[in-house]
Amino acid sequence: MVFSEFKGTKISALGFGAMRLPVFDGDDSRPNEAVVQKMIDAAMTGGINYYDSAWGYHGGHSEEVMGRCLSGYPRDSFFFATKFPGYDLSNMPKVAEIFEEQLRRTGLEYFDFYLFHNVCEMNIDAYLDEKYGILAYLKEQKMAGRIRHLGFSCHGSIDVLRHFLDAYGDDMEFCQLQINYLDWTFQSAREKVELLRSRGIAVWVMEPLRGGRLAHLDAEDEKRLRALRPDEDIAAWAFRFLLSIPGVTVILSGMSDEEQLAKNLVTFTDKKPLNDAEMKELLGIAERMLSVGTVPCTACHYCVSHCPQELDIPELIALYNEHVYTGGGFIAPMAMMAIPVEKQPSACLHCCSCEQVCPQQIRISEIMEDFVAKLSGNQF
Repeated sequence: MVFSEFKGTKISALGFGAMRLPVFDGDDSRPNEAVVQKMIDAAMTGGINYYDSAWGYHGGHSEEVMGRCLSGYPRDSFFFATKFPGYDLSNMPKVAEIFEEQLRRTGLEYFDFYLFHNVCEMNIDAYLDEKYGILAYLKEQKMAGRIRHLGFSCHGSIDVLRHFLDAYGDDMEFCQLQINYLDWTFQSAREKVELLRSRGIAVWVMEPLRGGRLAHLDAEDEKRLRALRPDEDIAAWAFRFLLSIPGVTVILSGMSDEEQLAKNLVTFTDKKPLNDAEMKELLGIAERMLSVGTVPCTACHYCVSHCPQELDIPELIALYNEHVYTGGGFIAPMAMMAIPVEKQPSACLHCCSCEQVCPQQIRISEIMEDFVAKLSGNQF
C-alpha cells in the first residue's frame, strides 16, 4: 500500500469511500452488510486505513454499517471520517444534534476526520452565518478530542472555495475536492489545488474515476495508453494521475464490489507516477473527451458587455457544459439555486446581441434555451 504522511501519521493513499456500497436488489438504502464486511476485511488486510462516510449516504445507513463492520478492529488501526450535512439547509441549526447522532450511529467515541459537507454556491452563506454556530461547535468538539482533524469538501466554484478559505481557512486542515484528469481543467481542479497548496491545506480527492466514466475509454484512447504502459489497467491511469499531483494525500474510491477493491489494491501497491509524455497523452485524451457535446467558450466576456440583461454568460455556459457532459447531475442545479432568477438562463431575451461579438461564433441564445429545457428535465 502506498501511504501518505499527514500531521505525523501515515494514511493509506487509497481511502475506502462508503457512498457506493454493495446493496440488496438495487435499493440504495439497503447496504449488503455481509459483503461490506468482507470488503472491509480485505481492505484492512491490504493496508487501507482510511474510511469515509457521511450522514446521508445510503439513506442514512452508511455510517451505521461502516461502524459495525469496523468495530472488530482496534480503534487505533483505522481513521474514520464523516461529515456535517449542510447540503440540506434545514440541517444548519442542528449541528449538535446531528453530531451526537453520528457518534451513536457509528458506535465511535470520536471521529478522526470531520468535514463541512459539500461547500457550494447554495449553502456557503449559511455555513458562514455565525447564528448557526457550526464552526464554533465543531471547534469545541475538536478541543474535547471528539474530532481529531477538521476539514471540508467542496463542489463549488473556485470563488466559493476562496470565500470559504478567507473566512474559515485558518481552522481547516484538509479539503476534499472532485479531481480527475477530466476535471483538472473542466472544473478548474488545477487552480483549486494550487489555491489549497498556497494556504497550506492538504488535498483529499473524491470522484477519481468520475463516477466510473474513466474506468473504460474508447478503443483508440485505450490503445494509446496501452502503448505507453501495456500492463496498466485503464482505471489505474486515473489513480496514477492523482498520485502524480503534489499535495494529494488521500484518494477516495467508492468501491461497490470485491472485484473493484481487489483491482484498486493492486494499483496502490506502487506509486508509479506519470512522466511528462504520459501526462501529456492523458490530458490530450481528456481534451478530446470534453470536446464532444460541450460548448467551446473561452470566457473572453465580450458577450457580457453586450447583454442587456447583464447575464454572466461564460459562467452559465460553464454550468451548461458540466450539466451536458455529466448527463444531468446535481452540480448545475445546485449552483443555479444561488443565482437570482433575473440572472439565470431563463432571463435571456434571445436578442442575439451577445452572438454578434462572440469570437467563437457560439449560438448563445440557443444554448440558454437548451439549458432551461435541460434544467426543467425536459431533455437528456
